[in-house]
Amino acid sequence: MAFPKRKNLHQQTRQKLVIVGSKNPVKIQSAEDAFQAVFEGQFIVQGLEVDAQVSAQPVGDVETYTGAYNRAYASKNAFPEADFWVGIEGGVDEVGEQMVAFAWVVVLNGSQIIGKAKTSTFFLPDAISEHLRKGKELGDATDKIFNKENSKQAGGAVGLLTKGLLPRKEYYYQAVILSLLPYMNEEFY
Repeated sequence: MAFPKRKNLHQQTRQKLVIVGSKNPVKIQSAEDAFQAVFEGQFIVQGLEVDAQVSAQPVGDVETYTGAYNRAYASKNAFPEADFWVGIEGGVDEVGEQMVAFAWVVVLNGSQIIGKAKTSTFFLPDAISEHLRKGKELGDATDKIFNKENSKQAGGAVGLLTKGLLPRKEYYYQAVILSLLPYMNEEFY
């Protein structure tokens, strides 16, 4: 007697598509890890190069948040058939005589809900801050100080400064999860 074939559960549930408004592998992986942790089901997460329409190195919360929103919105316009669009933008700001680094995350879906969250903030060494004040991006300044190449696509400044204890991917991961709160709790948002 032949048994009927069981349907593969993955075939029954459509995979959801998440577009990240960047080709940076750290941003893509942090979004993928967060979506997999928060939601049941399968996600395909793809990066898409879009223009954040802000300075190469955003300064302050407003410009950095705007960059993250613009990345998510441009991704939605470029790839409207996706289920979610994610923008992640790193920024810096002056706090007294020192500089801090942080990032904003914005997540859009087909509803009116906008998920948004900010990473934790950390103070930068003066050597890096000096380069930033001269117009360099954080990744370039970090590479110069630590004698690295393309650190922003690896552990980033946070990873180098924490000696690998908090790589950039994990740093963004928490903020992506926090930006998904409205989608996890739609009845409250």
